[in-house]
Amino acid sequence: QVQLVESGGGLVQAGGSLRLSCAASGRTFSNQAMGWFRQAPGQGREFVAAINWNYNTYYADSVKGRFTISRDDAKNTLYLQMNSLQLEDTAVYYCAARKNPFRSSSLNDYDYWGQGTQVTVSS
Repeated sequence: QVQLVESGGGLVQAGGSLRLSCAASGRTFSNQAMGWFRQAPGQGREFVAAINWNYNTYYADSVKGRFTISRDDAKNTLYLQMNSLQLEDTAVYYCAARKNPFRSSSLNDYDYWGQGTQVTVSS
């Protein structure tokens, strides 16, 4: 079993930055692919970014060039650095983990989920 706890969300003005963290416990973190997803009010959960066991990354087109996913295996922590935030980035952000070491953009491929952290971007 894996437990995931996100933190770092909050209220930020458009153009600003936030860094989300996801602390993992309960399984060998370094063998897992990890991802970030988000869900805006009234919408489905969508892929944001993913990272392989070997640090290979993949991003949704909507965040490419603005967001950076990274992992610190020594700390069992996943990060999402979000820069140049836009109003449409407002959502609950979820951390997810796969039993498989390879990244995926499909939420159905992920086995474990955190509780989410709210990110609100204001004008």
